[in-house]
Amino acid sequence: MAKVKQVGLLAAGCQPWNKDVCAASGDRFAYCATLAIYIYQLDQQYNEFKLRSIMSEHKKTITAISWCPDNPDLFASASADNLLIVWNVAEQKAVARLDNTKGVPASVSWCWNSADGVAFVSQRGPLYIWVYGGPDPGVTVHKEAHSFLSDICLFRWHPTKKGKLVFGHTDGSLSIFQPGCKSQKHVLRPESLEGTDEEDPVSALEWDLLSTDYLLVSNLHNGIRLVDSEALVCITSFCFPSAAASVQCLAWVPSAPGMFITGDSQVGVLRIWNVSRSTPLDSFKLKKTGFHALHVLNSPLAKKAQSSCCPSKSQHTSSTSEAVPPPTLSQNRSFSLPPGHAVCCFMDGGVGLYDMGAKKWDFLRDLGHVETIFDCKFKPDDPNLLATASFDGTIKIWDTNTLTAVYTSPGNEGVVYSLSWAPGDLNCIAGATSRNGAFIWDVRKGKIITRFNEHGKNGIFCISWSHKDSKRIATCSGDGFCIIRTIDGKILHKYKHPAAVFGCDWSQNNKDMIATGCEDKNVRVYYLATSSDQPLKVFTGHLAKVFHVRWSPLREGILCSGSDDGTVRIWDYTQDACINVLSGHTAPVRGLMWNTEVPYLLISGSWDYTIRVWDTRDGTCLDTVYDHGADVYGLTCHQSRPFTMASCSRDSTVRLWSLTPLISPLLLNILTNQPWEKIIGNTDTAMVPGSPPLLCGKVSRDIKQDLDKLSLDIRAKKLRWFSECFSPPGGSSNLWDLVSVINGQDDSLLPGSYSKGVMHMKHLLKFKTSEAQELTIVKMSKFGGGIGAPSKEERLKEAADIHLRLGQIQRYCELMVELGQWEKALSVAPGVSMKYWKKLMQRRADQLMAEDNDDAIPYCIATGDIKKLVTFFTGRGQLLEALLIAQGACEGNIRAPQSSPVNHTTNDVDNRQQYQSLLHKVCRELAEWYFQDGCAVLAACCHLAVDNIKLAMCSLIRGNELELAACVGIVLGEAANQSTAYCLELLARKYMITPTWELSADLLQMIPENDILLAKLCAFYPGSTDDINQLHERRSVRPWQRKPCVKEICSQLLNFIF
Repeated sequence: MAKVKQVGLLAAGCQPWNKDVCAASGDRFAYCATLAIYIYQLDQQYNEFKLRSIMSEHKKTITAISWCPDNPDLFASASADNLLIVWNVAEQKAVARLDNTKGVPASVSWCWNSADGVAFVSQRGPLYIWVYGGPDPGVTVHKEAHSFLSDICLFRWHPTKKGKLVFGHTDGSLSIFQPGCKSQKHVLRPESLEGTDEEDPVSALEWDLLSTDYLLVSNLHNGIRLVDSEALVCITSFCFPSAAASVQCLAWVPSAPGMFITGDSQVGVLRIWNVSRSTPLDSFKLKKTGFHALHVLNSPLAKKAQSSCCPSKSQHTSSTSEAVPPPTLSQNRSFSLPPGHAVCCFMDGGVGLYDMGAKKWDFLRDLGHVETIFDCKFKPDDPNLLATASFDGTIKIWDTNTLTAVYTSPGNEGVVYSLSWAPGDLNCIAGATSRNGAFIWDVRKGKIITRFNEHGKNGIFCISWSHKDSKRIATCSGDGFCIIRTIDGKILHKYKHPAAVFGCDWSQNNKDMIATGCEDKNVRVYYLATSSDQPLKVFTGHLAKVFHVRWSPLREGILCSGSDDGTVRIWDYTQDACINVLSGHTAPVRGLMWNTEVPYLLISGSWDYTIRVWDTRDGTCLDTVYDHGADVYGLTCHQSRPFTMASCSRDSTVRLWSLTPLISPLLLNILTNQPWEKIIGNTDTAMVPGSPPLLCGKVSRDIKQDLDKLSLDIRAKKLRWFSECFSPPGGSSNLWDLVSVINGQDDSLLPGSYSKGVMHMKHLLKFKTSEAQELTIVKMSKFGGGIGAPSKEERLKEAADIHLRLGQIQRYCELMVELGQWEKALSVAPGVSMKYWKKLMQRRADQLMAEDNDDAIPYCIATGDIKKLVTFFTGRGQLLEALLIAQGACEGNIRAPQSSPVNHTTNDVDNRQQYQSLLHKVCRELAEWYFQDGCAVLAACCHLAVDNIKLAMCSLIRGNELELAACVGIVLGEAANQSTAYCLELLARKYMITPTWELSADLLQMIPENDILLAKLCAFYPGSTDDINQLHERRSVRPWQRKPCVKEICSQLLNFIF
């Protein structure tokens, strides 16, 4: 049975260190963090990109990737450990490896003459060609591409002229090679560099897709040039609106010949260019931080077919025929941007997919770490906020419900090794750095408010804010000191060690006791209430340096330590002894975490890439997790959600885990309403080897105390509170809020977070209206601009004016449509008839929808065309928007305009029934989207939002959320009885193993008419005949049920299993 289960991933950002770290092919794109490659693929059903795989076999920084032009399933990657790997994306595995590239590859590209060949180069060459397949595999050297005078930044094969390639150098020059022609080395330097020793590295280099000789080249400081590689001349130098602008990356737009885009290096400005003019056509500020890489997808996102098409062009035009409108132009623009999608990578690690035509993000992964994450901690007063500290010099705060970064520290701190939240709701974080001492970051103010420099230039490896005394902070450093100070900088104690101190931890039972881990292999315990600078205890036994130490939160005097000897040792302060050695890791141990509810559970993370879960009663390893792709450094959980763990690693990811499967008997005891003695106990009872798990922490005690105060609805509250305690983030609270709404809870009792999740349909418009009213207070401006309004055709204008003066309003409207002046046409269309106005509005909506333009929305709403608008949103994957529209129609807020004051009550009823059907359809689509995204709980929320209890239970059961489904079903009562019974039967099968056999029987006894089910369960019992008979007696299985005919029992057993 599965133990630890991964329930969330906070992906890394794109590294800013190397050039070729972004690539795309067909419906996939990839980017590199420091040690892993992230592959995203288009989900055709929902028209959005989703993370499909993470490739993480490189042990040092990835330096370049390249997608195979002939096989979209293959790409190559190189790294700083002289390793080159060819991957199969579809199979998610490496298919070939070259372990010695004779230097660190700076650029990689597939060979023009071999589907199994990869070219790579480092520093000044030569260019190596590795053929990994075929009859003659091996590495050869390009005959001419060697002996360069300047380091190589990147190189590019020509996509159509076989064998032709160009190199860009750090001195700003190009080297061009093609078969049968003389080699041209170090040519075409920018004019301003000629005759000087100055360097201006080539930052981007791309061949013109429509030419054999033209290529775009950009230098970091000398801008962009279109050059002729045959004549060795510069054709065009492109000008920037500001001298301060510099280009970091560029890419051609395949769907628009002659058009290309660039990304600025200092600020995230995307510029649109055409080779026919030397100045940009337009520019968009996408982010505050500069670009790092750009790649345009060859094929645009496929849009679902709309229900209506644009009108076709008429051969003859009369005064009443429909005009064919021109494409919609952006305000103040005389050109239309191509329907291209640019993969954008930024210097702060952000990665996104930008729709240039619609000028919006289709996908944006912002603020991810780009380097090793050394530490992670949950906010003390909010289990949904997680802080991480990284090698990249920043601390970031993540919302674990949405898996997005919500705050980031100012940065530029060198390496941030450790962090510690201030107690309670102070909203401050203490950080420890490699070169800037320690600091306190005020999250709300967004700035550093205090610095501590007592360790000088020595790196600080650990910082710990006392949660028993909020005025004290401890730091440990390479200078051999553990320093205790007040938050205003007053030093209270300086504890000298014989070597570097790597870890420290405050006792959770004694505010004046702190433990340290030292390079001299020892663990020390200090008592702050005395003036002595000597430790009270020194624990010896480790065979290598000790890194982290952790006090048990539940057992006074017990602490653990992790060491470079690969072991975790458990120490008893009261006995002055090591009481257990946990062996199993094959590399140094870094992460350590005690569970805050089950006293024997300890989790460790190691440089061997694994996380291990230990039963410290007997030293058994309960589970080993292999999902991280590199060293595991930090482990943490929140006291109010003790069975959700976060881990961080050198692979630049943060992962969330559910530990709930480790304590499954506890869940069943709660579900089957067992006595409290089987759920909550003391640490002495829980520590008896082999005994079932018991809750011993503060959260479980608080739940019991709150339940003891209730007189009504006790079981429902018990199931909800414990379910939320055991469940990971991602919708369980939202689910229980909806259950409460269905059961008739007063709206005033709903929490503030309810409106941020999936709401019940009766609340949707109420909360969204409130949100809209808040937004009207805020004044907002948009970045934009243009290069002029579209020109007017005077002849058609004059004709239209004549028609208008003659009273031929419909002809005037058609001419205005032909001119693209829809507003004028629509403003006078009612003069023809309301029917014509509505038809014209629908035509305008159809045109805008065909262009995937959001301006279609008000036209559909004004004409009451709800079905078309819902189809428009669902076709774009905007299911939440579709849901809002459908609910607005159900509540009668969106209606078709009426041309006469007639009582349309019957029509309104019919329309409302149609809208209700549409609403349920959209909810089902949204639920399926969540389910396919791995969010079964949120899928259930969508069904509960429209009171569809059966489908909600179905989503939970399909998602293997059986325990949660059973709890929800019991609380919902009669409406969920059938689904609850099925869920309980599935749970009984799941736990039909020796340690939990009786609990399986308890589950079955909660089902009405359970005789046959109990008989089946007893028939599978693996004990002796006497044991089986005793089980029959305990479960009241009558004798006639124990010996059914052979045929019947075989049939029943087969049904039970399958």
